[in-house]
Amino acid sequence: MNSILTYVVLGVSLAAPIGPVNAAQLNKGLRLGFGHAWIFGLGALLADICYMLLVYMGMIHFIDQPFMQAFLWLFGFFVLTYTGIESLVNNTKTSFVDGDRGSSTLFRSFNSGFLLSISNPLTILFWLGIYGSVLAKAASSFTTFQLGIYSLAIISGILLWDVFMATVSSVARNILNTKFLLILSLISSLSMIGFGIYFGMQAFKLLFL
Repeated sequence: MNSILTYVVLGVSLAAPIGPVNAAQLNKGLRLGFGHAWIFGLGALLADICYMLLVYMGMIHFIDQPFMQAFLWLFGFFVLTYTGIESLVNNTKTSFVDGDRGSSTLFRSFNSGFLLSISNPLTILFWLGIYGSVLAKAASSFTTFQLGIYSLAIISGILLWDVFMATVSSVARNILNTKFLLILSLISSLSMIGFGIYFGMQAFKLLFL
């Protein structure tokens, strides 16, 4: 049980660092409430599971190629920059009281979470570096069944953080005034654009330097 709890904490630790996915989920919760933020997190979790499976199947060497890394950085640049700009535009068009539910469904929020996470090179580096090393160490000591249990424990930790972020953002939406919500949303939108620019710079370095 202690080992399982350790891997749950690892899952929380993987999900907790401030990054573009957390910024986007916070923005979803501020604008649309708990349900959309939680579904967005589930979409991001599906991307995490995909990377876990890739690491488990030994795809780490393919993703580690410079050309593939450059492609992932560029993909992340376009997705994050577009999402951040779209969010900034929405800030000027919609009200935090009513939100923009008319143009955003739960399915769209799920897709946004998946696309943003699957295109985030930081997510890839986390899973290749941390889960890859955990898997390499655990494979020599545990059975396949135990590895599956510990992987599920990591996923449980990510789910806990997902619920926490959705709760915090939706509570903030209900108790803070509109002007402060707008400022928070602008900050999260600008952070996504900032991460996008950073990803673009990393791609440029790989391709041309």
